[in-house]
Amino acid sequence: MNILVTLNSNYLNVLIVMLKSLAYNNRHKKFDVYVMNSSLTLDDIYYLKNNVFKNINIIDLKVSNEELSDAPVTKRYPKEMYYRILASYYLPKKVDKILYLDPDLVIINGIDKLYNMKLDNYYFAAATHIWGLLQTFNRIRLNMRRDSIYINSGVMLINVKLLRREQNRNDVYNFINKNRGKLMLPDQDVISGLYANKIFPLDSYVYNLTEKLIVSKRLLPNISDDWIRENTVIIHYCGKNKPWNKKYKGRLDML
Repeated sequence: MNILVTLNSNYLNVLIVMLKSLAYNNRHKKFDVYVMNSSLTLDDIYYLKNNVFKNINIIDLKVSNEELSDAPVTKRYPKEMYYRILASYYLPKKVDKILYLDPDLVIINGIDKLYNMKLDNYYFAAATHIWGLLQTFNRIRLNMRRDSIYINSGVMLINVKLLRREQNRNDVYNFINKNRGKLMLPDQDVISGLYANKIFPLDSYVYNLTEKLIVSKRLLPNISDDWIRENTVIIHYCGKNKPWNKKYKGRLDML
């Protein structure tokens, strides 16, 4: 299976935890993990390779420092977050499909069903974390179609083959330049704003579960720990509420 991650050295140890959870809970599978970056050193890559399980093959996928150099960034949202959008330009030709995973995840069950999902004419499969007025706000803010969804970009199955054939990287550059004053969560703003009609919606509670989803009780008001352990595939510790911080609040640190 092909896995994509994008990061700088600040998230190496968090990435190792994620990859170990992936390997351990899919121990009969082998993974090619493409580490898309512009700043990791040979020592960083060596460190990664020596701290993951044997069914993980680390591949250093370098991106030029010039790529998206003018895109808006913050300390919390570095330039590397944009790289997943242009992955089809950098991945080798043999890769037709890839699963993008944020470092701040844990995988607690098998990913076969997600990975083997047929994307057909969709560029991405991803989940949303918002509904109602927030969806409407983002549709207006980014000029999205009324029936489209604003996604969380932490877990995305990517149709590399189709993007390689149809994606124009200038559309990405132009969208960023046109909307730079509106971008709040920059990479997923771009993906949702540009490709909303090409995104297949995933079940958030199965493939991108967060503390906020549990607290909101939007779809599963009585979600239990046993249900999560049995049905959820991917836990996402997004936002500032991280389980490795002392001030973490929530239930999902059990995983």
